[in-house]
Amino acid sequence: QVQLVESGGGLVQSGGSLRLSCGASGGTFSSYPMGWFRQTPGNEREFVAAISRSGGIKAHADSAKGRFTISRDNAKNTVYLQMNSLKSEDTAVYYCAARSGGSAYYRKTDEYDYWGQGTQVTVSS
Repeated sequence: QVQLVESGGGLVQSGGSLRLSCGASGGTFSSYPMGWFRQTPGNEREFVAAISRSGGIKAHADSAKGRFTISRDNAKNTVYLQMNSLKSEDTAVYYCAARSGGSAYYRKTDEYDYWGQGTQVTVSS
């Protein structure tokens, strides 16, 4: 069983930056494609970014392109989401997710097997 723990959320002003981290335990981190998703009240969880097992292939949602960057450090069992130029519409609970196997990246929530508890990001305008 894989456990995921997000950290790094908080309150930031519009235009500011945050770096989210997601630490994994209980499995072989380097074998898991990873993703970041976010959710606001009353809405479905939406894709933000994803990364392959090795980190060589990445994908970002259109809303994140040019501002957010996903990365991973397999030696530290951690995936990151660097968020720059934050906007009020980025306010959400951010979740990291792990998939048991696969060689690419994945954009859909049902393609992931494990989820963290989420971390709140609030961007004030």
